[in-house]
Amino acid sequence: MSNIWAQEQINRLRAQYPEGTRIQVDSMENDPRPIPSGTKGTVLYVDDIGTIHCKFDNGRGLGLIPDEDKFHVIAQEIEETMEQEEETMTMGGM
Repeated sequence: MSNIWAQEQINRLRAQYPEGTRIQVDSMENDPRPIPSGTKGTVLYVDDIGTIHCKFDNGRGLGLIPDEDKFHVIAQEIEETMEQEEETMTMGGM
């Protein structure tokens, strides 16, 4: 029964964080070499024990552990809009 529950949890994580999902790290308090807070990344896959493996925009790759690491999904459209606004501001409002 425990195996079935665990597999359901893994399937739920895979549905919630499919490949390509954009995430942002809030904190990784128990990692000896944490990804810095605010770093964005892309989900590669969820493994068989529920670790969410990501490639981060700073070049690092690391697995996030749900309920241990703090992170959130960011919408691709919102992220692109924010990047465009930042570019506009750096170009002097043009």
